[in-house]
Amino acid sequence: MKLATKMIHAGAEPDPSTGAIMTPIYQTSTFVQAAPGDHKGFEYARSQNPTRFALEAAYAEIENGRFGLAFSSGVAATDAVIKLLQPGDEVVCANDMYGGTYRLFTKVFEKFGIRFHYVNMQDVANVQAAMSERTRLIWTETPTNPLMNITDIAAVATIARQAGALLCVDNTFASPYLQNPLDLGADIVMHSATKYLGGHSDVIQGCLVMNSQELRDQLYFIQKSCGAVPGPMDCFLVLRGIKTLHVRMQRHCENGAQVAHWLRQHPAVARVYWPGFTDHPNHDIAQRQMRGFGGMISFELKNDSVEEARRVLSSTRVFSLAESLGGVESLINHPASMTHASIPREERIKNGLSDSLIRLSVGIEDADDLIADLAQAIG
Repeated sequence: MKLATKMIHAGAEPDPSTGAIMTPIYQTSTFVQAAPGDHKGFEYARSQNPTRFALEAAYAEIENGRFGLAFSSGVAATDAVIKLLQPGDEVVCANDMYGGTYRLFTKVFEKFGIRFHYVNMQDVANVQAAMSERTRLIWTETPTNPLMNITDIAAVATIARQAGALLCVDNTFASPYLQNPLDLGADIVMHSATKYLGGHSDVIQGCLVMNSQELRDQLYFIQKSCGAVPGPMDCFLVLRGIKTLHVRMQRHCENGAQVAHWLRQHPAVARVYWPGFTDHPNHDIAQRQMRGFGGMISFELKNDSVEEARRVLSSTRVFSLAESLGGVESLINHPASMTHASIPREERIKNGLSDSLIRLSVGIEDADDLIADLAQAIG
């Protein structure tokens, strides 16, 4: 089945009782049993809900996986993966990652005896060098947030497999439309479904997709026991969002390419981070493992000051200054004070994230309007 067809029909079966083409919102907390233990596969909505099950099937299908699990947020999905580990276990992580992931690792899980090693994964030799006999997990994003660094998923999967460790890939920036890490050897794919999968800035949700039955059972136990599950209305919204993922991503990619090339020619712009440029680090890897380069862009001004960055951030009219990404509307963001504020400044600077870096989530508006907006804001 071709990608566009899969996006529309994934997880969707007509309702058997009415023929409704859209999965109903099963807004219920519990399910009646004919006798103790005699039920229709549903007992309590934290453990099972038909709307959520339909979405989880869709997650699996669009990521070419066997099993999907839905969580109340992307951070909740990440939390479940780390709960597979034991005190004393070690994790090798990308040094450029979403600030909320870094905060979860350092502020919550480090105190339980799990050690995290942050390395530049653009060079897989750094991953290999950080591995130890205690490494149980490799965690990466590609492209990364916010510097768009590219990691060779297949190469890191080989390292993980040889060490008997799991590889989890945060695929939020690419979406399943552009990249499928399970096909490249990853064990788990994570998404903040709040972003491209939902696509309309109206829901908070996360998901995990995997092929291993054992891994699915372990993660389902964590999902059920810890209870970070989404409600049925949220599941319905993401199911609806997935149906248009392919057409939205096409426009995100088209607009992203136009904006990135325009920014690169602007005399006030010093550097643009976008994996579609042929001189972007690991562009060849991005070209090999992705079907397009997406609508996420970061850039720095030649006047490398926080004051000038703030002026631009506060001057846009079409781009909205806000957290998050991946919606139909374009957003502009200041990572140092917003999405990555939880990372200490010295760590941000060491990893190349300057105080003046600006991140764009290029939406699906008319590209000419987006460029005109940036032109008047940058000056």
